[in-house]
Amino acid sequence: MTNLKSLFTGTVAVGALVASMTAAQADTWRYAFEEALDEVQGVFAQKFKEEIEANSDHEVQLFPYGTLGESADIMEQAQAGILQFVNQSPGFTGALIPEAQVFFVPYLLPQNQEQLNEFFRTSVAINEMFPDLYAEQGLELLTMYPEGEVVITTKEPFTTPEDLNDVRVRVMTNPLLVESYRAFGATPTPLPWGEVYGGLQTNIIQGQENPMFFVESTKMYEVTDHITFTGHNNFTTALMANSDFFDGLSEEDQTLVNDAVDVAFNHILEYQEGLTESALEAILEAKPSMTVTRLTDEQRTPFQESAERVEAAFIEMTGERGQEILEQMKADLEAVAD
Repeated sequence: MTNLKSLFTGTVAVGALVASMTAAQADTWRYAFEEALDEVQGVFAQKFKEEIEANSDHEVQLFPYGTLGESADIMEQAQAGILQFVNQSPGFTGALIPEAQVFFVPYLLPQNQEQLNEFFRTSVAINEMFPDLYAEQGLELLTMYPEGEVVITTKEPFTTPEDLNDVRVRVMTNPLLVESYRAFGATPTPLPWGEVYGGLQTNIIQGQENPMFFVESTKMYEVTDHITFTGHNNFTTALMANSDFFDGLSEEDQTLVNDAVDVAFNHILEYQEGLTESALEAILEAKPSMTVTRLTDEQRTPFQESAERVEAAFIEMTGERGQEILEQMKADLEAVAD
């Protein structure tokens, strides 16, 4: 395990974090996430904090993106017990938990929002299979939830995989996402999030993918010119707790945490209603020249055909366990589609 010193970024926030680990503040719980306070993960975190503090004497300290380093840093801090809670996309946990990359198989998740929400509520794969995989990494999986349809923003328009030839598209450091964009015809380029805006400015990359609200809040539209709805995915994220911390809680506090997660989960699904549309309106108001393309069913077909190749790559990466999870997810998705 990386030593404690290497986990810290040297910021003032980290100094405060260490100070809060004293016995005098044993009931202060620390929670880091990958977005800003006013973005989806931040809204979820604030509702969780509100519920915990309204129903107990505990305090929840929130650490938005950048205050404790990059995604890899906060995951290491959660595994080491420095953080009690961490909210992170399977896109970044894929190195730890390869099976979590299943969420990046294109065209697996439904576009219908009601079906999608029901899937996250009832999925056997999420609620019964994934917890054991996370536990192997010292993590208690508390919930997974969607954040919004993923769109691709680029400097040049595209409607076919051929249009993406030689286009460098930033992806998270996730092997299956790399494979997905190769299958789409692009040149996938893994980059930490902090380097994306500058990379687009300097043409190191020519595109990136994210939910619409994140494109708007991070001003990705300033450095790209075209938004394309391909329908290939919905961004997924997961809230985890350090296993030793969670196992050490009283039964009452475990119930408190799980109840707060349930409230925050329902809140974030309601919060997202209309979020993509309002974010798109804000982008077009700020930059009227931005073009928006929604691929037709016919235009999506060659992209959808790539899913088989990506599924095969996923099974090759994850073996029998991955195949079982993929098959269970498909069964779960079929159940909510009925």
